[in-house]
Amino acid sequence: MRDLFKPTLKTKDQVIDLLHKAQSAKLIEAESRQMMEGVMKVADLKVRDVMISSTRMDMIDIALSFEEILNQIIDIAHSRYPVYEEDKENIIGILLAKDLLKLQRSPTLNLRALLRSVVMVPESKSLIELLKEFRVSRNHLAVVIDEFGRVVGLVTIEDVLEEIVGDIEDEFDTDEEAGDIFALVDRTYRVAGRTSLKRIAQAFELNELITQEMQSFETIAGWIAHEMGHVPVKGEFFIWNDLRFEVMHTTAGVVKWFKVRPIHNKPNSTVAVQSKVRPYVNSKP
Repeated sequence: MRDLFKPTLKTKDQVIDLLHKAQSAKLIEAESRQMMEGVMKVADLKVRDVMISSTRMDMIDIALSFEEILNQIIDIAHSRYPVYEEDKENIIGILLAKDLLKLQRSPTLNLRALLRSVVMVPESKSLIELLKEFRVSRNHLAVVIDEFGRVVGLVTIEDVLEEIVGDIEDEFDTDEEAGDIFALVDRTYRVAGRTSLKRIAQAFELNELITQEMQSFETIAGWIAHEMGHVPVKGEFFIWNDLRFEVMHTTAGVVKWFKVRPIHNKPNSTVAVQSKVRPYVNSKP
């Protein structure tokens, strides 16, 4: 054991090699090794390396009505949103989805009174420093700006932690028993990216359209990424037969949820979802 920890390390590669030896010697678990390697990785990363670019930011216009904001939050399902006024560069605060309950309870309350202060960080800031700032300020989201003060994206504490511990399950994730296709009241559907093509074909009565090539893909997200030639990002969509698959949510470069809308809605058309699938309530008419 003394040989294993001789103080002769000079490079990070040597440290990583040492961690692998420690795992092989059963001194640490694989998860511990991966986490320590993640910490080393984070030490070399800047905010720009993990941020969500401004073109993919979900933002709320302060001029929208309560109903419009509520519908947007239900559709997107984030917990925090930058709020802007007139121009998307003019971010005036951060809205927590849960704070809308206060507005629903007191309609006369001004939405501006619910906004939290905006934390601005430069894209060149190190992730280690950002993590310290998040911990001290108790913020979970920061707006990223470039050297000229322009908004270039946003970063969350989850983005940083995922670089250390891997993919973090959030409120948009479900286990296998919770279901994979959720019927919405506006006759659209929320479909998990991990759903098998066989399950999709059965639910939407498309069995005859499953080709031999499609059978080689395990999930709907994998097949759609293959067909599009890239992993789609939020807002992109793919048409299959008369179904429109729009990306609702992605994590770590993987599509987690699609919103599926029949292009030719039939008056009483339904999807044959299993009984374990619970409805996902949407307040849109």
